[in-house]
Amino acid sequence: MLSMHAVSVPVYARMLTNLSAILDKAAAFAETKKIEPKVLLDMRLAPDMFPLTRQVQIACDFAKGSVARLAGQEPPKWEDNEASIADLKARIARTIEFLQGFQAADIDAGAQRQITLQVRGETKVVAAQPYLLTMAMPNFYFHVTTAYAILRHAGVDIGKRDFIGAI
Repeated sequence: MLSMHAVSVPVYARMLTNLSAILDKAAAFAETKKIEPKVLLDMRLAPDMFPLTRQVQIACDFAKGSVARLAGQEPPKWEDNEASIADLKARIARTIEFLQGFQAADIDAGAQRQITLQVRGETKVVAAQPYLLTMAMPNFYFHVTTAYAILRHAGVDIGKRDFIGAI
């Protein structure tokens, strides 16, 4: 049987590591093409979607927030002040470090926990497993995928292997 820890911490860490490597390719692309990196950071797929910077921030927030909640902790609040690719990579590294600070027992003990969230000004209470599997993880993947898609659309030479990582 898979544990809550097994389906969260290592998955988040792997995908964030892949996202960091994708950002490395974005930085190299910007340098080669003589594009100001801020152009990439401000790109979005549609006018009503968040730009790349915000996509990375939110992906990190879902990873750290869900793991903290599963462990019965208040998620840390971080300023959303990243202004460069290096800043985004630092946020990712800080998120991975935060995730790795939890033991499996910390997360798995929360399997029966009720998670209280504020969603668009409303208080919602959801069971831990559905919260992780039907809310936190899909949102995390949405924002990581959107960050990938923004950079792919911009012309950064990335593909499925970059997204998934080496097997």
